[in-house]
Amino acid sequence: MSGTIEQPRFTCGLGSIQSVVAIKKGVPILHSGPGCGGQITRLIGQGEGYAGGSTAPCTNAEEADVVFGGEKKLRSVIENSFKVIDGDLYVVVTGCTAAITGDDVAAVTGKFQLDDKPIVYVEEGGFKSNNYASHERLVNAIIDQYVDKFKESDEKIPRLVNVFASIPYQDPYWSGNLEGIKKVLEDIGLKVNILFGNESGGVEEWKTIPNAEFNIVVGPWVGIKIAKHLKVKYKQPYIQFPYLPIGAIETSRFLRTVANFAELDNEKVESYIKSEEAKYYSHIEKMADFMLEFRYGIPRRVYSIADSSYSLGFSKFLLNELGIIPGPQYIVDDIPEKYQDYVREQFENLSELQRKRDIEVVFDPDAGKNQQRLEEDAKKYEDKRILILGSSWDKNLADKIKADLLIISVPVQHRLIMNCGYTGYAGGLRAIEDIYDRVLATYR
Repeated sequence: MSGTIEQPRFTCGLGSIQSVVAIKKGVPILHSGPGCGGQITRLIGQGEGYAGGSTAPCTNAEEADVVFGGEKKLRSVIENSFKVIDGDLYVVVTGCTAAITGDDVAAVTGKFQLDDKPIVYVEEGGFKSNNYASHERLVNAIIDQYVDKFKESDEKIPRLVNVFASIPYQDPYWSGNLEGIKKVLEDIGLKVNILFGNESGGVEEWKTIPNAEFNIVVGPWVGIKIAKHLKVKYKQPYIQFPYLPIGAIETSRFLRTVANFAELDNEKVESYIKSEEAKYYSHIEKMADFMLEFRYGIPRRVYSIADSSYSLGFSKFLLNELGIIPGPQYIVDDIPEKYQDYVREQFENLSELQRKRDIEVVFDPDAGKNQQRLEEDAKKYEDKRILILGSSWDKNLADKIKADLLIISVPVQHRLIMNCGYTGYAGGLRAIEDIYDRVLATYR
């Protein structure tokens, strides 16, 4: 898209450095202007991780580098990064300056790769795309330049799968969400490469990507290019689940979908699902009196200003498990047009009990305009409590129209997120707790 947008909920292509930070002992090396890394961290990160933010090595490109090129400086920064930072994987990511001047980053990095250094380069240029798209290019670059070189074999390991789901830091709950997905998949008998965060084995786990029997993409579009690349490169099929599985209904659907694809023991999978659903609903039952008495106190309508995977996942969860009706959904992840009809189709079929729900879906990364649209639509429901799924930038709007706000999108400035996640059975319970927490805090 072109033109100016207000309150973008994503970063430029350089934002993929946060995906590097999410790899254990991953070190991003920025070939960019000064301050780029810090700006990205302030928008989509809480904390700098092992070597992110202001601690990340950077060439700090300036006017002289535009005139004479920055290859010599880049070579020096890489050499010194190896000396002073104990990393397992170093990834050179270029910014706008390098893209404009045409520095041969491949040649500079290639000399270190010839010495078997664990280094990868990704030529981005922040203006070329956003960090949703650059995340996919980053993962594919690591696979092509590092994994393919240092892998031990292509031999498939029974029941091993690679999962491509939440984008680190762009999804503020990425760590907990990935852990939640890994847990339920392992509980039905799979071995899981989650690749990012504490539950990953770091670069040693990345080296086993070729050994997986198949790949799982969670979301309507991000990750598809990775899965298609691996299908060609390592002959791995993939399965797609189009949104984050939140709560009992969708987590069970997710597990049955994967189990059927993997041809797992159906009896064992159903036994696990039955056990988890029993525990899940036991928590609901013990609060049934309170929830029934308070049913008029919870929001009756939900709006989202969020990315497509979250908006879909929460809409299904809130409608089918809490009875909160989705209003217009404002999708801000700049999703390519070729995937938009697929997302609309998912919204039309939010509930199995009522097909073809008429839900307005607006694809517009301009969150400022979406706030105006939301406020206008909410005027028709002034007598009802409203829930907004958005970011800290939506707090003033929520206060203005007396709505409850659950922050699920960046930037996050009004809560600390360490290991919270909303995926799986436990994630669904956490979502209910967080929603009621905000409702009770503003109960009138």
